[in-house]
Amino acid sequence: MKRKIPATMATQHPDNASAAYWNNKKFISAADEIEECYRVFKEMGCTEYMWDWEGKFVDEAVIERFFQQYYEFFKTHPLGKDVFLTFRIPNVDEESGFRLARAYMSILTAADLADQLKFHNPPIFEVILPMTKSAEQLMNIHRTFNQVAHFKREVFKTKHDHAQSIHVIPLFEEVRDLCHADEVLEEYFNLYKKEFGRAPEYLRPFIARSDPALNAGIIPAVLSSKVAIQKFHKLGEKYNVPMFPVIGTGSLPFRGGVNPENIQETIAEYSGIRTMTIQSAFRYDYPPAQVKNAIELIEKTLPELAFAELNKKEIKDIEAMNRLFGDLYKATVEAIAETINRIAYEVPGRRERMLHIGLFGYSRGVGKVRLPRAISFTAAMYSLGVPPEFIATGRGIQEAGRKGFLPTLEKRYLNLRADLVHAGKYLNKENLSLLAKDSSAFAEIERDVHLLEDYLGEELGPKKTKHFLHRNLVSSIYLLSREGENLSEELEKAAIIRRSLG
Repeated sequence: MKRKIPATMATQHPDNASAAYWNNKKFISAADEIEECYRVFKEMGCTEYMWDWEGKFVDEAVIERFFQQYYEFFKTHPLGKDVFLTFRIPNVDEESGFRLARAYMSILTAADLADQLKFHNPPIFEVILPMTKSAEQLMNIHRTFNQVAHFKREVFKTKHDHAQSIHVIPLFEEVRDLCHADEVLEEYFNLYKKEFGRAPEYLRPFIARSDPALNAGIIPAVLSSKVAIQKFHKLGEKYNVPMFPVIGTGSLPFRGGVNPENIQETIAEYSGIRTMTIQSAFRYDYPPAQVKNAIELIEKTLPELAFAELNKKEIKDIEAMNRLFGDLYKATVEAIAETINRIAYEVPGRRERMLHIGLFGYSRGVGKVRLPRAISFTAAMYSLGVPPEFIATGRGIQEAGRKGFLPTLEKRYLNLRADLVHAGKYLNKENLSLLAKDSSAFAEIERDVHLLEDYLGEELGPKKTKHFLHRNLVSSIYLLSREGENLSEELEKAAIIRRSLG
């Protein structure tokens, strides 16, 4: 390997409840993201930053601004060598292609500027492809990038051509896609070799952690990530391609449970991962010194941990549990979607996002159910006092016990108890009981809670003063929502207590 593999990737996910320490703003504009990235590198010690072109507004002059405003930093910490800027590009199967063309030109012209300044070249050489489902999608990025590079070279008479050095990071965002990602990547390796005469130098397959939970629940999201990690490494061994998996984790258990307070435990949970995302709540809802220490620990520890190998029975059990938990979860969420969307509408924005193409859609004879993005979904459920970690989990564990799957679940989901107990601190049983009176689906979630209390051997609910304050705030949110009143003040106060919007 000729390059450094970063262990921490700061992202622009808008899940922070509190203001950024460096500008005292909760809302980070596209213009603010230039300074944010610099501070992530210089002050927090992250080694990579995701520059997101998918579903949001973006500053296309990012490299010019970096080199102009922070010349001395990037002169001594070369971009593309010591620290990394990685574009998450639009998927043309889901979003218009014109934004992809602009991303390509930004990458290519960044190389020209770096050459002019005698900086490390190229400064950007990797892109993340969201919602990856096929090998052809990955190859299409290589081909179209090469075509744009050729066009630029011919028309503008530039001497640089980094077309074949572009690396594509496939991002898998659904449970089934994670469990069968090796099939996509095996085809990709074969197509790549046919196209370029060699295998890729390395690959950084990306495991989404929020969207699988949004679409199937917390148990399938965790278990499918374990299957994916193993399959990535096994495939790398087969083709002699070094694999460096990435995982996209938020602060609350439903979205990954990675935060500065429990970083040692979550590093162990995702052993075998080479890069972990550091989202906005991780960075801004905890003291800066604690954040920096946690990032240092990740950078030091993550490269040393090997994946925990699953046997054939465990993989079979996980596939069965994914169906079991997923079916229960989907039926419940579909029935409460209207309530979720009503609360999610009040969740404050934290970035300049555009309308996003959602993943959550289920044919039920008449139309489809649509949910907000994972952060707003999680924020809505916590704001009701009904953490989404519990949806279908109690019923699923009961059924998993009957079918003999619990040994696999408990062995492979290391933080199962800790995650459920943590989410339980933000449970408002009174709200859930009131919701259950009007909805059989919420009644099923109430049953989930009772079953989980039996399973855990302890009562779920507030433990400390801050948890009781959170309970009171979400009681107000429930009552205000019934009256059609504004929820924003109580919603934000509750989010600050749990140290994450969603």
